[in-house]
Amino acid sequence: MTYCVGMMLEGGLVFMSDTRTNGGFDNISTFRKMSIWEAPGERMITLMAAGNLATTQAVKSVLDERSKSPDDRQSCVLRAPSMFQVARLVADTLRDVIAQHANVGQRADSTFNATLILGGQIGDSPPRLFLIYPEGNFIEASPDTPFFQIGETKYGRPILVRAYDPNMSFEAAMKLLLVSFDSTLKANLTVGAPFDFHCYRTDSLRIGATGRIEATDPYFQAVSQGWGDALREALDMLPDFSLRAAT
Repeated sequence: MTYCVGMMLEGGLVFMSDTRTNGGFDNISTFRKMSIWEAPGERMITLMAAGNLATTQAVKSVLDERSKSPDDRQSCVLRAPSMFQVARLVADTLRDVIAQHANVGQRADSTFNATLILGGQIGDSPPRLFLIYPEGNFIEASPDTPFFQIGETKYGRPILVRAYDPNMSFEAAMKLLLVSFDSTLKANLTVGAPFDFHCYRTDSLRIGATGRIEATDPYFQAVSQGWGDALREALDMLPDFSLRAAT
């Protein structure tokens, strides 16, 4: 399983993904699920993937190969004229890869589906964020839907819904995302550290702050412990339920 979040802020875009692809006591694998392309001063594009590993790696490989070929302007994330066109070509690539895997070769018990979060900025256009479905269609983030989640979404969503603020700093957004990821990994063993992140500042048109946060990272440990303590304190402050009033 996977957990990835892409978030729009007034100051830019924030991305975070876990790295676990298989869960179990004796079967845990780690793969990077975030890819970044840039043409400094012209564009920056980030992609995160959840779903079948063969599918997501094939999509990334196809996009990488096209970025090295000068032949077709429309089929390359580094030469498409707008983020909408980038979303279209990534969606088409995902749909084609899924169709190829489903129709030929060995069939597995699980499907070959995958879901993607795509975000970035090209030239003078504003940063944009998209959620791309296995069928090849996609939706765009807006003030009403300012962040997207893929993978194991349900455990980390409540904190995002309650605490998200478009005017928050990148530092505050990272704290919020780490709480969301901590809540998810504690509830589901198929999501786990390390976490990859990318903070993109609007109009910089280059890769921003990136890194990997390990489970043993002191800041992550402090956030995890502090969030747990704060929840227990908040629960203790609430009035107890009255069994007598209920009878």
